[in-house]
Amino acid sequence: MTEPQTSTRDRILAAATAVAQTRGYGGLSYRDLAREVGIKAASIYHYFPAKADLGAAVARRYWEDAAARLDELSAENDDAVDALSRYPETFRRALENDNRMCLCSYMAAEYDDLPDPVKHEVQTFTDVNVTWLAKMLSAAPTTASDQNEARARAIFAAIAGAQLVARSRSDIALYDALVDGYREAGLLPSS
Repeated sequence: MTEPQTSTRDRILAAATAVAQTRGYGGLSYRDLAREVGIKAASIYHYFPAKADLGAAVARRYWEDAAARLDELSAENDDAVDALSRYPETFRRALENDNRMCLCSYMAAEYDDLPDPVKHEVQTFTDVNVTWLAKMLSAAPTTASDQNEARARAIFAAIAGAQLVARSRSDIALYDALVDGYREAGLLPSS
């Protein structure tokens, strides 16, 4: 059986994701993407008439993929505490992939320079993560229910921050040590 052929649009989005994870929104160049994908730069305009369209599509796909991974994490773990303890794996994967950053974290650092449609998708990434974390915290006997959203935001910020620190040192072991510290401090539950 042959593999389904990846569409040109999907190849553009995959290449743009890799660029945005290493150089952010500002690093997206139609000419560079065209070279990477093996098409003419004008072809990218067919799919994404403006850079804002491309940036929004990349960020949207990124948070949709993240939401799917979080759903899988929930489905794989009957216990919410187990799912929460595995949450840092979702950010660790980017570091494992050529020391990349979470795309939306990178773009959030460029927030003032982002077009509004891209800002919206970046915010949605945060909302998806915080909502999932709050849901898992609600299902786990770890926090008073009135504190779940605040704790979810703190966990999200801590994990994203650990990724940033580890990337700046090209040291995934540092990420793991920071996450372990969050567990020891009680921010992240341990399974």
